[in-house]
Amino acid sequence: MNLTRSLAVVAAAVFSVSAAAPASAADSVYPNRPIRLIVPNAAGSSVDTLGRIFANAMTQTGGQQVVVDNRAGAGGLIGMEIGKDASPDGYTLVSASTAAMVIGPHIHKKLPFHPLNDYAFVSLFGITPNILVVNPSVPVKSVAELLAYNKSRNGQVNMASAGTGSQSHLAGTMFLSLAKSEALHVPYKGGGASVASVVAGESQWTITPAPAVAGLIKSGKLRAVAHSLTKRTALLGDLPSIAETVPGYQYSGWNGLLAPVRTPKPVLDNVRALLIKTTENSSFKSGVARQMTEIATSTPEEFKKFVAEEIKSMGPVVKAAGLKAY
Repeated sequence: MNLTRSLAVVAAAVFSVSAAAPASAADSVYPNRPIRLIVPNAAGSSVDTLGRIFANAMTQTGGQQVVVDNRAGAGGLIGMEIGKDASPDGYTLVSASTAAMVIGPHIHKKLPFHPLNDYAFVSLFGITPNILVVNPSVPVKSVAELLAYNKSRNGQVNMASAGTGSQSHLAGTMFLSLAKSEALHVPYKGGGASVASVVAGESQWTITPAPAVAGLIKSGKLRAVAHSLTKRTALLGDLPSIAETVPGYQYSGWNGLLAPVRTPKPVLDNVRALLIKTTENSSFKSGVARQMTEIATSTPEEFKKFVAEEIKSMGPVVKAAGLKAY
């Protein structure tokens, strides 16, 4: 894509100029030069959109340009490896998310990084719920009604996903597994195609990131049934959580900030302080709200524990989905 290539050129130019300035853990002012934010996802993806909202707000807050560097490919593994090997000076950071950090360990026999040991955890900055949506012609307005609908059709109901092993596939698999329900998994090539199939009536339902369906719900082309957070949120009005009907269900996307593991603690403290200030920025608040994302911050220890628990909980889901490591 031209956008991706242009950003890569900008990033290279910025950092070739700044390379002459040696990094120091003792820098009195942070940041004092541009920051490179690696996003291990393609430009235009929901993860990329949130990363850019964060980068723009961090630029305003810190007074230095935060350059988004998209390094997509291999389910995020390429960008994560580049981030792991970056200079530990606080000027190359990674906007991490679910795919590579949580799903990757279960479907790749040899990861080029260890999700818990190869990074310094800074903080979460956002939680994005998935939303269970149905085609408006489907006579379902609640989770209980969907489960009854699946049963009445003997499981011959199409559940769309963005592809085998995608977030929507695993979110749907977890839902069916915990609810002891059945449906036919229909994988598509990407989230856009899977959502379009529900709009067209080719599939009856899907569980997909909220930003991808917000407009379609508002226009009446899809009906929102429930969301994946553990409890109701003002962000989604009166929409109930899936967990209200299916106890234990929780599968939302998240975004957080990582640094190379050798980054000195004083530098990490500076980075985290900037992150906290950024989440208080009015443009960040309004930007993530438009993406139906909740602001969430954490200590480094809480963030690392969160990821460890996410990895553990994903094991049974990957197994139920019939995915095998390769």
